[in-house]
Amino acid sequence: MAAPEIKALTFDVFGTVVDWRSSIAREAETFFADHGIKGVDPVEFAVAWRALYNPSMQRVRSGELPFTKLDVLHRMNLDELLRRYDIGGLAEDDIDHLNRAWHRLTPWPDSVEGLTRLKQRFIIATQSNGNIALMVNMAKNAGLPWDVILGSEVVRHYKPCPDAYINCADALGLPPESCMMTAAHNNDLVAASQQGFRTAFVLRPSEHGPDQATDTKAEHDFDYVADSFTGLADQLGCP
Repeated sequence: MAAPEIKALTFDVFGTVVDWRSSIAREAETFFADHGIKGVDPVEFAVAWRALYNPSMQRVRSGELPFTKLDVLHRMNLDELLRRYDIGGLAEDDIDHLNRAWHRLTPWPDSVEGLTRLKQRFIIATQSNGNIALMVNMAKNAGLPWDVILGSEVVRHYKPCPDAYINCADALGLPPESCMMTAAHNNDLVAASQQGFRTAFVLRPSEHGPDQATDTKAEHDFDYVADSFTGLADQLGCP
């Protein structure tokens, strides 16, 4: 039996659409300079902040915490980092501004053009662990042309929980087989495929910097493999 027609592309965002590592490092560098903070490497700070991302979501997945928006988890993690690096004396508004650096991430060079092309043929939706305000502000800041913001706050689950995918398809009024998860992370795509999603791997070889050792290739038999969103648009026949 032929596979159902793909109607919607749902996207991982952090790392797939936007360059979180360089963006957070740049924000941290400016913040440290503005507040006279010395001796903290901004790239190291960015990587350390991101390293707390999955452990904090796992506390929600495990039931240790009720569902908690990613903005709140990011702030909890930032507070931990500020203690770790012995950074004190900051005003609440300043800490909040730094926490919202995740709302201001820079897209990869092909992201806006590729998404704009893909949007001509498909519904394009976020399927991120980011909360609604984060995704909307990021889209406004970066010019990302989403049709709809879906993801953790809408479905009340964090990937890779099965319901994170199933509920996104349901929100679009589509069977999972008519949706294609698009990501630079093998594990996200495998989890989506187990719920019936089609899959597209888009390579982001510098998400974790010049020595990236994970997700350097598609490790499974995904439906599509591309090195950019524009390349994926070519494969899908988007003008």
